Amino acid sequence: MRSLIDILDLSVEEIDKLIATANDIIANPDDYAEKCKRKKLATLFFEPSTRTRLSFEAAMIELGGSVIGFSAANNSSAAKGESVSDTAKTISCYADIIAMRHPKEGAPLVASRAASIPVINAGDGGHNHPTQTLADLLTIYREKCGFNNLTIGLCGDLKFGRTVHSLISAMSRYSGIKFVLISPEELKLPSYVKKDVLEKNDIQFEQTTDLEGAMPKLDILYMTRVQRERFFNEEDYLRLKDSYILEPNKLKNAKKDLCIMHPLPRVNEISVAIDDDPRACYFKQVLNGKYMRMALILMLLEEAAK
Repeated sequence: MRSLIDILDLSVEEIDKLIATANDIIANPDDYAEKCKRKKLATLFFEPSTRTRLSFEAAMIELGGSVIGFSAANNSSAAKGESVSDTAKTISCYADIIAMRHPKEGAPLVASRAASIPVINAGDGGHNHPTQTLADLLTIYREKCGFNNLTIGLCGDLKFGRTVHSLISAMSRYSGIKFVLISPEELKLPSYVKKDVLEKNDIQFEQTTDLEGAMPKLDILYMTRVQRERFFNEEDYLRLKDSYILEPNKLKNAKKDLCIMHPLPRVNEISVAIDDDPRACYFKQVLNGKYMRMALILMLLEEAAK
C-alpha cells in the first residue's frame, strides 16, 4: 500500500507528474469534480491546524469525495489511550485514505504500517511536512518556471521547522541550488540535515545571522515563525520569537523578482505591509497547497486501486 510519509518517498518524476496534474486542475477544474465520488478522506489531526486540515478537506470535496475525522486528540479515542496503530486499523474500516497530523515524530509512519489504506503525513512534530513541501514546490515552479539554479534563503526557526527540513530535502535533488541559512545560533539547522542532505548531495550552503546582508543574493526567501509549541520553556521562546521580522525597509536591496514564501501561520515575522508587495507569495502557497493535495489524493487512490 503506497503512502506519503517523507517528501523523498516521491521521485523527481512523480513530483513532476503531480505538478502537471495540479496545473491541469487549475486550468480545468470541472474535469476533476467527480474524480473521487463515493471516496472518503479521514483527517486525523492530533495537533491543531487550520490550513493543512481545511486544505485536505477542500481538496477532497472539490474532487467529489467526502470527509470524516477529528481536529484534536481529545476528540478521539487517543484520549482514552488508544494506540496510533489501532486508530489506523479502525479508520481503515471507514475511509479510503487518511491524512494524519501528530505531534510525535514517526507517528504517521507507524499508522501507515498498520493501515490497509494510504496514509498521508500531514506533519509529524518537528520532523516532516511533505504536503506543505508539495505546496512550496508548486509555488516555486509557477513563480520561477522551474527548480534549477536558485538561491534559497531560509529564515527563522531552522531547528524545529519541519517545513524547512522537507523543502531542503526536496530542492536538494535539483541542479544549481544554493541555500542561505539565516537564524539565531540557538535555532540553526540540525547537524543531521546538513550532513545527511546538504553535504551528502554536495549542495552549496552558508549560515548567517544577518537577513539584510543575505537579501541581495536571494531568489526565494522562505520565512518561518519561531514555534512556541516546540520549546521546552517559555523564557527561551520569548527571547527568540522576534529574532527576524520582515518589514518593507528590509527589502530595499532585494531582487525585483524575489519570491517571498511562508508556510503560515505567521505571528509577526512578516509585516502586513508586505502583503501588497507583488513579491509576496505566501497566500498563493495556501491555494497551491489545495491543488497539490488534490493531485496527491488522486495519485494515491489510483495506485491503491491497482
